[in-house]
Amino acid sequence: MLTLTLKAELEGVTGLQPTDTEENPYFYTFKVQCTSCRETHPNWVSFNRFDLNEIPGSRGEANFVWKCRLCTKTHSASITAGPHAYEAEEKKTGQKIIEMDCRGLEFTEFKPDGEWEAKGVESSTPFTGIELGEGEWYDYDEKSGEEVSIKELTWTIGRA
Repeated sequence: MLTLTLKAELEGVTGLQPTDTEENPYFYTFKVQCTSCRETHPNWVSFNRFDLNEIPGSRGEANFVWKCRLCTKTHSASITAGPHAYEAEEKKTGQKIIEMDCRGLEFTEFKPDGEWEAKGVESSTPFTGIELGEGEWYDYDEKSGEEVSIKELTWTIGRA
C-alpha cells in the first residue's frame, strides 16, 4: 500500500483537496517505476479513481494498468482510499491525500496537475479552480478581508 502525503503552509484556507467527482474526475499524475527491473517510465502517467481497466491475464480490474517496456511485465494500481482533505492544522505532520494498492510498480514522483479546492477558515468561502502546479497559490477572501495562500508544498509517496 502506497500513500500520497502532502505537507503545506495554508494561510486562511482549510480543507484543501483535489476537485474529484464522478462528473469531473481528478487525474492523478505520477512518475512510475517497475519494481521487477527498476526501469522508470520516461513520461508522466495519469489516471483517475473512477475508470477501471481490465488487467490482462487476470479477472481483476484496476484504475491504472501498465506494461513495462523493458521487462514486459504488466502491473497495476488502484486508489483504495481518498481523496482526504488537508486541514490547516495538519501542516506539522502532513496529511494522506490518497492511498493506493500497487502491484509490481511504484510511483516515485507526484505532479499536482488539475484543479483543487479549499474553503476559508473563518468565512467558509469556497475557493475552486486552485492550480498548484507552480508550487504556490494566492487569493483574497472577500468575506474575511484577508489574503489567503497555499505554499511550501511537499509531496511524499511512501508505504502505508
